[in-house]
Amino acid sequence: MKIQVLNGEILALGTELLMGELTDTNSSYIASRLPHLGISVQRISLIKDNLEDLVSALNLALSRSDIIFTTGGLGPTHDDITREAIGSALNEDLKIDPVLIDDLKKWFYMRGMPMPEANNKQAMRIPSAEAIFNSEGTAPGWWVEKNDKIIVAMPGPPGELYNIWDKKVAPRLKERFSGQIIVTRNIKTINIGEAALAEKILPFTGKENPYLGIYAKRDGVHLRIISSASTETEAREMLAPMEKGIIQSVGGYVWGFDDDTPEKVVAESLLNNGYSLAVMESCTGGLLSSTITDVPGSSKFFKGGIVAYSTEAKIDNGVPRELIEKHGAISEETAKLMAKAICIQMHADVGIGITGVAGPSGQEGKPLGTVCLGISIKGELYSTELQLPPRREVVKTRATATALIELRRKLMDSQA
Repeated sequence: MKIQVLNGEILALGTELLMGELTDTNSSYIASRLPHLGISVQRISLIKDNLEDLVSALNLALSRSDIIFTTGGLGPTHDDITREAIGSALNEDLKIDPVLIDDLKKWFYMRGMPMPEANNKQAMRIPSAEAIFNSEGTAPGWWVEKNDKIIVAMPGPPGELYNIWDKKVAPRLKERFSGQIIVTRNIKTINIGEAALAEKILPFTGKENPYLGIYAKRDGVHLRIISSASTETEAREMLAPMEKGIIQSVGGYVWGFDDDTPEKVVAESLLNNGYSLAVMESCTGGLLSSTITDVPGSSKFFKGGIVAYSTEAKIDNGVPRELIEKHGAISEETAKLMAKAICIQMHADVGIGITGVAGPSGQEGKPLGTVCLGISIKGELYSTELQLPPRREVVKTRATATALIELRRKLMDSQA
């Protein structure tokens, strides 16, 4: 059964996005929430602060999509041109809205500030636009409907956009388009390459509904199943057989689903077991500790970490010199003793040791990208050696993610 869904498009405005000065987090935020509302994102475009370019992009989007979301360009300065561009694309003139101008004046008055004349621009509106109240800033959004098309314009600052989306836009979209639902399921794998995984899932590919995609990420390779139906229950029932078949084919490589992150699943396992954690890391340079503390409440299980970057630092923190001289600093034996030593030093139940070659060149005869992981769980030691893509940032991020995922697996194995 094929269900017709709405085609959506996102236009993110800002020269700073194209110059790499800011990251476009707004588009990913919106795109991740649209499938549950029955809207399929077809394109995401970054547009510089140029009126002609934005009008052209809007006209093209209106010709091929049912609903267009814009972010940014609603401020009071000369390069905030989203209002003018929408007006031009729809052949409508901007006029000051008395209600909006009063709201702006009140906003400044409540903060004990005079309203600059430039902010008058934010009270302008075209006839087909309905203002969307912004409680977090001075830039109201727009909901525009014309010729069976919808344009939703939202401010660029993420905090303002999230507030408008959650309180105003999403509820309205849900009420308007609740008859068509898209459901997704992300299956997250580790320690298998994209090509090898693609071979294993070949029998499930080539279908339109449900559709299966494959994506390489920092924490492994993700599989995304997308199904559409008239209700969420129907969509999930369509998705379930494919998910079951994939798990049977690649289950040994699966570590998580949907919103799971390596640090989140490890935190849950440690808390469930009542275990504390400490880490000693080398090639990751503190990224492992930083990632662990991204979890709210990590102080309940994380005792701390040490960056033992040099060989002498490893020795100073409890790794025997004789062991390093015999096996090398980049070895499974050293990684295991790093995990053991940090457990002793910080009185932790569980320890992780990471040592490896992040670059720019090899070390101790080991090629760039070699990483050794050590894990200690209540005195039991485990280790593995990885060969990661030879790029410094990739080595650090992938080693961090893999260490956490491997720890979670060992914790689960110890419970079995």
